[in-house]
Amino acid sequence: MESTVPLAQSPVTQLAAPIRLLIVDDEPLFVEMVEAMLGAEDGIEIVGTAADGGEGVRLAAELDPDVIVMDISMPVMNGIDATREIRQHDPGACVLILTGGSTVTEIDDARTAGAGGYLTKDRIASDLVDEIRGLAER
Repeated sequence: MESTVPLAQSPVTQLAAPIRLLIVDDEPLFVEMVEAMLGAEDGIEIVGTAADGGEGVRLAAELDPDVIVMDISMPVMNGIDATREIRQHDPGACVLILTGGSTVTEIDDARTAGAGGYLTKDRIASDLVDEIRGLAER
């Protein structure tokens, strides 16, 4: 005789929703590299890319990503100003600032604008995924 388990009592494994990510950077090759790197990661979904801060602000409002990876230096609107504007409209937005350098002024400016994290581009291969996951868990 076959036994059945009511649905309410059956064990269910729920998969966590993927981290929805927006990449904002004006260097197409860099964006492609990050997309390739993160495309192999379980639990991270790239929902959009933007080539400047202004477009990043617009897409952040439109797509409502969990984490925004934002270059600090871009045309139209830099990453600091874009982060500030995104956080004014969505105080819960999680922004990870990326930069080629790490001056105290840049770090302070990123924090003041509301960035949740700051990562130099030379540490992306080793630290980007952990930084994204850490911000998404906040």
